[in-house]
Parts: sequence; C-alpha cells; structure tokens
Amino acid sequence: MKPWLAKALELLRASLAPPRHELSELDWKAGLSAETKRLNEHLSAFANLPGGGYFVFGVDATGTPRGVGEQEGAVIVNRLANLGRDALEPPLVLDHAVESVNSTKLLFVYVHESPVKPVHLRSKTLEHAFIRSAGTTRKASRQEIGTLMLHSRTPRWEELRASRLLPDAGLVERLDARSILGMLERPMPGDDSSLLAWLSEEGFVTSEPAGGGYITNLGAIAAARRLEEFPDVSRKSVRVIVYHGINKEKTQKEVEGGKGYALGFQGLIQYVRSLLPQSEVIEQALRTSRTLYPEIALRELFANALIHQDFSIPGTGPLIEIFDDRIEVSNPGGLLPSKQLDRLIGTQPESRNERLARAFRRYKICEERGSGLVKAGIAMELYGLPPIRFDAGTNYFRVTLFAPRTFAQMSPSERLEACYQHAVLKYISGNAMTNKSLRERLKMPEKHRSMVSVLIQEAINQGRIKTADPDNKSRKFAEYVPYWA
Repeated sequence: MKPWLAKALELLRASLAPPRHELSELDWKAGLSAETKRLNEHLSAFANLPGGGYFVFGVDATGTPRGVGEQEGAVIVNRLANLGRDALEPPLVLDHAVESVNSTKLLFVYVHESPVKPVHLRSKTLEHAFIRSAGTTRKASRQEIGTLMLHSRTPRWEELRASRLLPDAGLVERLDARSILGMLERPMPGDDSSLLAWLSEEGFVTSEPAGGGYITNLGAIAAARRLEEFPDVSRKSVRVIVYHGINKEKTQKEVEGGKGYALGFQGLIQYVRSLLPQSEVIEQALRTSRTLYPEIALRELFANALIHQDFSIPGTGPLIEIFDDRIEVSNPGGLLPSKQLDRLIGTQPESRNERLARAFRRYKICEERGSGLVKAGIAMELYGLPPIRFDAGTNYFRVTLFAPRTFAQMSPSERLEACYQHAVLKYISGNAMTNKSLRERLKMPEKHRSMVSVLIQEAINQGRIKTADPDNKSRKFAEYVPYWA
C-alpha cells in the first residue's frame, strides 16, 4: 500500500460517516466531470492545501460507493495528469491507487502539496489561485494568496527534472539502483513496482499518475549508468587532467567521468591514485605501497568538490588537475557567505545541495559532520607535506595539495599557514600547539627550536595565533591556539 493511501482511506471513512459530507482534504465524485474549468480549480486548491488533497472516484452524490471500472479509471488518471501538467502553474505532482472499500473498487488520486505557491491557472495571474475551505473549492483572496507565497519554497536543484517523460522500464534502466542499494546494505526489491517506489522515496524519480515519470537531477547525478543520457547533468561530470611539469602548457591525459557520482566515486579515487607517484614503506613489518598524497585527503577533497559545487553555474563541473608538484581540486561556486577561508577546517558543515550531501553521507562517501577537512589536514601533517591551500573566487573554489617540500623550500606564507593550520588541528583535538609539536609537524630537529620560535612569533604578529595563557611568561613552555579560539 502506498504511504499516502492509509490517510486517504481514513479521511474517506470520516467523510462517509453520518452525516455524509466532503472534507477540505478530500472530494468524492461518481466520475470525471466534463467541466474542465472546475477540475482545474479543484487541482489548484488541493495543490495549495498543506499536505495536499485527495479525489475519490466511484462515490455518487449521496455518498454511496458505486465503484469505478478499469478502463474508466485509466481515462480519469490520464486526464487529471494532463491537466496537472498543462493547465496549472507550476505543474502538479499526482499519484493514484485503486483500493476496495466494502468490496467496491474506488480510484484514489492524491494531489501533492506544491512547494511553490500559489498554484494557479496557467497563463493567468496569481489571482486565479484556489483554496479549499469547509469542504468546498473557492478562489483565494489577496490576503490568502500572500499567505501562500510566504509558505512557498523554491525547488532545490536536486528535485528538478533531468529527463524527459519515461516509461517505468526506462526509469529503472537508466539508474543503477542495485549499486546504490549495495552502499546502503539493503536488498534489491523483488519487483519493479517496489523498486520504483524506493526510487521515488530516495528522490531519484517522480512518478506520473498515468504511468511513467521523470528522473530527477539527484537521481541522474548520483546513480546514472551513463551521464551522457542527461544532457544538462552530463556537463557536471568530473574531469581529470594530468599535466607534464608544473604548469598547463603540456597536457598528458584528460579523462571525463561517465557515471553518476555515487557509482563512480570509488573508481575516481583508484584512477587518480594510479596516476600519482608511489613509494614503498614498511608499516607493522609489512611492505605496503603509498601514494604521494594521503588517500583520505584525496577522498575528502573530491567528495567536497562534488557535493558543495554550485549546480546553477552552466557548462562547468568539478575538475581535478594533477601537476608534478601539486594536485588541484576545483568546483564551480565560490564560498558560501557564512564561510571564511581561514575557518574552513573544523567548522560546522553547510552545503548548497542538502539532499545530495545527505545522500552521500548515507552512501558512506562523506560524513556531513565537518570533519572531512580535519582528517585531510591531519593526514597531510602525518605525511610531512606542506599545508593545504584554499582559494576562492566569485564563481569557483579550489583546494591545492602540494608534493613534499622541506621547511627551507617552503615560502614564508606557506610556513605561516603550516603553523596556523597546526594550531587549528591541535585546538580541535582538545590540545594546544607548542614549539615541540610544531617542530614535529615540520620534521625539524631540536636544534632548530629557535627557528621555529621565530615562526611562531611571526604568526602571532600576523594575528594568526595567540598564546593560550596570556599570563604565562615562559616561552619554553608556552602553548598557542588559533586567533579565534
């Protein structure tokens, strides 16, 4: 049984109980009226109603269930679907089911509440919007239209349609549901009907009452078998470019992802790792292969680029560029207004694309806890690599990981950033930075204590860090925290 049907049956029982009456949430009819104008008004009213509303066909004017034939039901569903799509603005989402009530088959049509309000007659002004009141449909007043607008919500990018109208088989064919269910550790539904219900629940498809439906942007970007089948979304595929040297003069290789992000994420990690220099190290008496950059840092930065990009910027998607001395991960869209470049590590998570972020957390691709950059920063320190660099413009955000460089090879700004990021990571872990901890992070021996002290003092002068205890006058045992702590 569809989730909404239980409520519809409950409302119908209340409606048919003496004295029989129609409700604001439910309207029963013997059959489909030939008066298209009135049907459009009912559809508008239900779509503007909190929680949506229900038609029940097969109940006559006296409230007696008479039933609906199969062919008649198909005609009703098809006509309402066409009206919901073509006669109203914005178009409506409808669902239907046939259920026996006292051995009589009735047709239930559920008109979903529209997130964008007011729903009004197409090619008319907003004044041609309707509402339900005391079991009847009437025109909304100006004040009521204002209230509807206050409760309106612009659809998220993930909810918009990525495909044309497809039959049920086409919806199933274009999405790799099995792989997504595997990530969720859930079994594959036993039949296509149950599978489509799950795809709809997951937000991957929207179904039409007359059959078939649309694949959403979320469904395509996460689970498409072939992104090229979705022209608008395919422009958001991940590109990996390998350059010869440290600039973009000579391109060695360029590859573009062909699957949905969730399906191709693990393959993306493995592919990039295969392009990076490898070294063998001994860990716990075992010889293992290790890439130039820590895998956990690559994983977190790739996931961030996919999830936090601005999908409204056309013609561009996430980009991974590999140079001899660094790897740059870019995505469309600048920083959110609430974010600061030097406060990205350890801050609370915030995303433009909440549904995509939530889905990726459930698929175990990201954590959505704000800990991704913390893990990346800690891994970079363990590898003895330069600090992570963040750059943001009006329509892009870029993160850079650098290949190994000694303290002497780092620029003055990189040394300051290494000091600051180390203080941040220590503070987030419940500790404080010291001269000793910073030396260990920079792989510098005890004899270079004074050199590190100079760096710490410069970071204080630049306002990047401060002493944890202002009353402590001993520099030897001093502890330091970020300026904002």
